[in-house]
Amino acid sequence: MKHYIIDGNNLIGKVKKLSDLQNKDKQSAREQVAYILQNHFSGKKIKMTLHFDGYENMKINPKGGKIIYSESRTADEKIKEQVSSSNSRNNIIVVSSDNGIRNFAKVCGCSLMTSEEFYHSISIKNQIDDEENRIKEMNDVEEFKRLFNVKNNK
Repeated sequence: MKHYIIDGNNLIGKVKKLSDLQNKDKQSAREQVAYILQNHFSGKKIKMTLHFDGYENMKINPKGGKIIYSESRTADEKIKEQVSSSNSRNNIIVVSSDNGIRNFAKVCGCSLMTSEEFYHSISIKNQIDDEENRIKEMNDVEEFKRLFNVKNNK
């Protein structure tokens, strides 16, 4: 089973809207990234671990995922520790733009994605899903009639 290990602060820092939010409210930025990931991974047979620097403030429980706080250590150390202790490193995809984490994960045989690549890929996937849902709605004759104000001629 694929296992995404995500450097949460790095991801937040690489996405403008999340970075702007973090500057105002760190907890809200964490909640937002957890919500985005939960929606993306929902219904998929994938493990996801999201790492944040520091201590837990308010509990965030993403469905289908796990959050690890580094507490007095760094998230980088915790990510490296998780990768090191894994028995199936070839199933791990590390998401970070931090060169230290990326180099370590690469040496360990993990797959890599930068935070920018990852966010772009899930944004595109969400757009495609939205379009498919709209097409399904359009295939509903009643919805089509409602949208285009078509009256039933009986």
